[in-house]
Amino acid sequence: MGAGAVSREGAGAGAGAGAGAGAGAGAVVAPVSGRKPSAHASEAASAARRASVYGSGSAGSGGEASGYAGGGAATDRKPSARRGAVDPVKALMHRHRELCERAVDPLEIAAGLEAHGVTDRTATRFRHRDVFSLAEEMYARVPRAGDTAPQSEAPDTPRVRADWALLTLLPGALCAATVTGLRLTEGRPRLAVAVLGVFAVSLGLRAAVRSGPLRAARAWHPTTSTRAWTCGLLAYALLGDGLLAAGIEGGPDGPPTGGSDSPWPIALASVLALTLAVVPAAWCAHLFAVRARRRLATSRGLEEFASSVRPLLLGVFGLFLCALGGLLAGSGAWLGEPPAYAAAGALGALLLLARLLTVHGFTHAPAVILAAAGTAEALALVSVFASRLPGCALLGRPVETVAAAWGPGSVPALVCGGAALVLLIHATRTLTRASAHAVHGDTP
Repeated sequence: MGAGAVSREGAGAGAGAGAGAGAGAGAVVAPVSGRKPSAHASEAASAARRASVYGSGSAGSGGEASGYAGGGAATDRKPSARRGAVDPVKALMHRHRELCERAVDPLEIAAGLEAHGVTDRTATRFRHRDVFSLAEEMYARVPRAGDTAPQSEAPDTPRVRADWALLTLLPGALCAATVTGLRLTEGRPRLAVAVLGVFAVSLGLRAAVRSGPLRAARAWHPTTSTRAWTCGLLAYALLGDGLLAAGIEGGPDGPPTGGSDSPWPIALASVLALTLAVVPAAWCAHLFAVRARRRLATSRGLEEFASSVRPLLLGVFGLFLCALGGLLAGSGAWLGEPPAYAAAGALGALLLLARLLTVHGFTHAPAVILAAAGTAEALALVSVFASRLPGCALLGRPVETVAAAWGPGSVPALVCGGAALVLLIHATRTLTRASAHAVHGDTP
């Protein structure tokens, strides 16, 4: 069948070439005889020129070449098109397998694809909106260089180490010692204990977040402004509710003393619980990193990985909130203060989400949200005291209305709760990406 086709094609080509040559000769003689070339002669000349171009290359082997182009290419195209309809990314992964195996993150794959001419328009043929989305799926599906048989544990899974496990206990222990010192002293010794305690707790927090699962890579360290806003939120948790209540009532009459006779109260239980919550925050971050990397090693696609990590993120977040609620209850019972579940819980949730995003390389959103929350709390205090100026009574009306309805603690609860909700929505979209869990040399 194939030989007959080839022979027929060769015969047809020879006949066409002969007829074209004859027609071409007639076309050349026509002007000599003084007659204009007819339309049939012009067509014959064009056919002769085409036959001279294609026929010369196919002489001797024209039948074989045409059989390869007409039959072999068709037979090769159909299976590949059928495979592409099932999995359009598979062929691309095989073509760039070495690039995918050596890449340390999807961005390197995206850069390599773009260097090979793959654009966003090309990525739409592989059912992706852009090159980066395509690179994320290729990174998740292609095994890395040096991988062996499937293991029960991902090779780069972070492990529990005694150093960071002990360092997470340091902020809570130092804060508990400071609170005890404040309860046992009065006057200037109490002020000295407060100053030294704040300094010690700050160093303890710095050491706790510089190691273990709460440690961010050097390129992702929070900026000075982000640290300042974080300290401002913690300071409001300690002093803000009492100062706001005193300001609404026309005070305060003096600085806080930390005792029962203080002009405005200090929320020691909230700050103690937040410093103790560094321990569950570190363990929750560790759990999230371990489980996410295990699922990354076994995932077959980007959507599958995101669908499996999203419930994990929400579960870890809920686990931390439960632990923080228990610490608030215990701290309040020990110090004899009513636990601020809403305000301190919202602040703890905000700080955990901000740290998780920072650890995984998403630093912009936490910086913006922390700054917005700190600014909102500062404006709430300023508006109350600015309302005492002549003609400015309306400035403090919103804050006074909220505080009268739900208490002074409702202001930080609403501010930090709203900020935490925004970060949670952002985290469910960013921390469920495969690139968020790629192992970098500078990560813990």
